[in-house]
Amino acid sequence: MERNPTYTLITGGTMGIGYELAKIFANHGHNLIIVARDESELALTSRELQALGVEVITIPKDLFQKEAAFELYDDIKERGLVVDILVNNAGQGQYGQFAETDIYRELDIIQLNISSLVVLTKLFLQDMLQRGDGKILNLSSIASKAPGPWQAVYHGTKAFVQSFTEGVRNEVKGTGVTLTALLPGATDTDFFRKAEMEESKIVQEGKLDDPVKVAEDGYEALMRGDDMVISGLKNKLNVAMSNIMPDAAAAENMNKKQEPANERRK
Repeated sequence: MERNPTYTLITGGTMGIGYELAKIFANHGHNLIIVARDESELALTSRELQALGVEVITIPKDLFQKEAAFELYDDIKERGLVVDILVNNAGQGQYGQFAETDIYRELDIIQLNISSLVVLTKLFLQDMLQRGDGKILNLSSIASKAPGPWQAVYHGTKAFVQSFTEGVRNEVKGTGVTLTALLPGATDTDFFRKAEMEESKIVQEGKLDDPVKVAEDGYEALMRGDDMVISGLKNKLNVAMSNIMPDAAAAENMNKKQEPANERRK
């Protein structure tokens, strides 16, 4: 009996690392379901990816909304589509000192970076376990490995993603389903504009990583079934340093990297 076609589902698949991952999956013959808020960007991305010879389904969905992840899963199930790879890529941050930033924006970020990711992971994982086959790639960050002044909520959400991914991965060991965390460093994407972080030292003075290379590292680790991959030697060294520093020292180190480029600390 011929098997139904399977799909790779990518959230935030129209730009940045998500877009580069979509291209890599398409180049390896994976049919795609890409999810983003902007319908015109979805249409444009779909045309580009279809030219690579795969089927591309687009679903506009705002994963900042509480019910959106449930609706996305229900929509995919109603269409009878089988997702054998889930890529939880969508995520955002907000720059600034926590006492001064917008709490409602931060609650949205927690919804997107944590709650929607947890919902999609649970629902699609249950299906994968039933079939005894599947892969999940969660976008973590080297931000998960150190406290993050100027981005305290974002770093906190990524620490959750990292711990959550490793915990669930252990629970499903030996089932045929694997979870992998991808940990990029500061990458040349639209993230910093959306986070209003363009004046930070890390953007102004640092060298941003190439999203193509980050996506390649993530794809390869996922297909190998690795638990996690830190993309880039510089980022591996930063994480190794953070791991041996006390949290207070790691936070101070991150403060110096992320403060505004024109900041003069007393």
